Amino acid sequence: MAKVELKQPIIDEISAGIKDAQSVVLVDYRGLTVEQDTNLRKQLREAGITYKVYKNTMMNFAFKGTDCESLMPYLEGPNALAISKTDATAPARILCKFAKDSGKMEIKGGIVEGTAYDASGIAEVAKIPSREELLSRLFGSMQSPVANFARVMNQLAEKGGAGACEAPAAAAEPVAEETVPAGE
Repeated sequence: MAKVELKQPIIDEISAGIKDAQSVVLVDYRGLTVEQDTNLRKQLREAGITYKVYKNTMMNFAFKGTDCESLMPYLEGPNALAISKTDATAPARILCKFAKDSGKMEIKGGIVEGTAYDASGIAEVAKIPSREELLSRLFGSMQSPVANFARVMNQLAEKGGAGACEAPAAAAEPVAEETVPAGE
């Protein structure tokens, strides 16, 4: 079997992984201990992120003609690829936090929803909360006015309802309207 035939399945695996990915982050993992690497892989796996080390030449072939083509200049030295198909910010959040804590891993760049970012751009993407957290904030802000209205209505009901107001609307004096003659 030729070398090209042996390498093609790996290139196809990478291509399939990045095809429908919401985000792809490229990292230099040098300096991590086995324990740190195992911990990182566990965190990424729990978040539904594929994390794998590939040869740069294989990634180079797989990236050609895709959004990930902008990551090709970063393909020097040992690299690992983190791919998420569900949460666009999860790889950036987890990898940036891990890089900060360990001090050994280096974020090289990434693609988030089709947009290429360098290391500082990925650090900014990492600050964005997860989709679930954003939705819970949205629903919380939508629920707040309804809850406040219900609280006010409950307080009115406890005080005796609308009849407890000091100046009922029926007792108010009518306001006379001025009329202007049509000729003026």
